[in-house]
Amino acid sequence: MLVSDIMSPRVVSVSPGTALCEVIAIMLREHLSVVPVTENGTLVGLVREADLMHRHEIGTQRDPASRPWWLRLMTGEQCPATYVESHAVKVADIMISPVASVSEDTSIPEVVNLLDRHNLRRLPVVRAGVLVGSIGRADLVRALAAAASAPDAEPPLDDESIHRALRAELESQPWWHPTQSRFTVSSGVVHFRGLVECADEVTAARVAAERLPGVRDIVDHRADASAWGWLSR
Repeated sequence: MLVSDIMSPRVVSVSPGTALCEVIAIMLREHLSVVPVTENGTLVGLVREADLMHRHEIGTQRDPASRPWWLRLMTGEQCPATYVESHAVKVADIMISPVASVSEDTSIPEVVNLLDRHNLRRLPVVRAGVLVGSIGRADLVRALAAAASAPDAEPPLDDESIHRALRAELESQPWWHPTQSRFTVSSGVVHFRGLVECADEVTAARVAAERLPGVRDIVDHRADASAWGWLSR
């Protein structure tokens, strides 16, 4: 799946000279967390909700005393950048630049990686530097909803096929310890036996098993290895 498959082609953008009050009105009206900033159609920045959090109008400007001591020593108690952040009236003074963006042929895993890395809810989509759309968490959720609602064409697996598929999945995971855990499949019921190092291993094994068509139930008989002193040896 690529960006072009799920992106939103409608784009609301502003210019560097746009007043912040206009940007705030756009965010509220369009339910946006990020607004692209363009010049002649070319993406030059972003205004995020986070860029509007520390404002003198609502008493949330940053306290200079909260800055690291070494930074206060270098720049003095008063920081001009902090004043700009809390008092600027134009987009150009608070927008972030350079901008994280994607193209229409960017993969969805890379989109998620960028959203996480830059702590964004939405990314602009550009073609040769020109803004052509956006993609964000809401688009990913809609794609997930479409995939989840698609009819399941896979027929139920027999016990042997369930065992083979589950073993392949578990053995590809770093949290699975075949020397401590094992499982059997009987009439569609998966039974885990052995030891686990944490409760999350139980949950992860259950999730791996219940994704397979034909699995009717999962029973985990494994004991906590730490309770038996195995982890301290």
